Amino acid sequence: MFTPQGPSLRELTVQALSSVEHGYDLLANKFDATPFRTSDRLLTAVADTLETLGPFDSGLDVCCGTGAGLGVLRSVCAGRVTGVDFSTGMLTRARNAHPTADLVRADALALPFAPVFDLAVSFGAFGHFLPAAQRTLFTQVHAALRPGGTFAFPLPAPPPVGSRLYWTLWGFDTAMRLRNAVWRPPFVMYYRTFRLADVRTRLEDAGFEVTLVPIEPLGHREDGSPHCRLVVARKA
Repeated sequence: MFTPQGPSLRELTVQALSSVEHGYDLLANKFDATPFRTSDRLLTAVADTLETLGPFDSGLDVCCGTGAGLGVLRSVCAGRVTGVDFSTGMLTRARNAHPTADLVRADALALPFAPVFDLAVSFGAFGHFLPAAQRTLFTQVHAALRPGGTFAFPLPAPPPVGSRLYWTLWGFDTAMRLRNAVWRPPFVMYYRTFRLADVRTRLEDAGFEVTLVPIEPLGHREDGSPHCRLVVARKA
């Protein structure tokens, strides 16, 4: 599907019926040939926006997958960069693409780091964390940052209610909830559980001071609001 190099429908079905970890192990070799990989356009736009917020020394990519976000850290961090993910298959791909990065296999809900990072980023992973788990995730990232450290991630504007994309995401989440109600192990992946107001509250509860920065290279909607914002959460 997607491209000749991408996974087949059968492969995606097997992945979706697996656990999150095993599913990504299965998909790893073809993940970068799917739309699930964060686009280079978004990665470049985030890097350009982060350049105005630095300087940064060491960087951490939370749920790094095949390592797309490690390139962003390389461009804005003067020190070492680290990626963490719980899929061995995805980390193997990341290691091939970024042989000088420090790559760690671990659960993002139990990060094995002292407070040593100046910048943490994450791309495309938040749908794997239900609201209660988001609180734990943010607390773990907070604990891995030095005082004054920054946790930053892009958050696109929600699609207009009633639009094709709105109903597509609504339908996907409904299908996943039905799948998880009748099949084990669960595969947690939802698109409509990461709303800005809720996310901001959970970040502040974890000890962050939160600001929003428009990602200008991605443009604005008809009402003048940005298509995508960079959520910038700073550890006091």
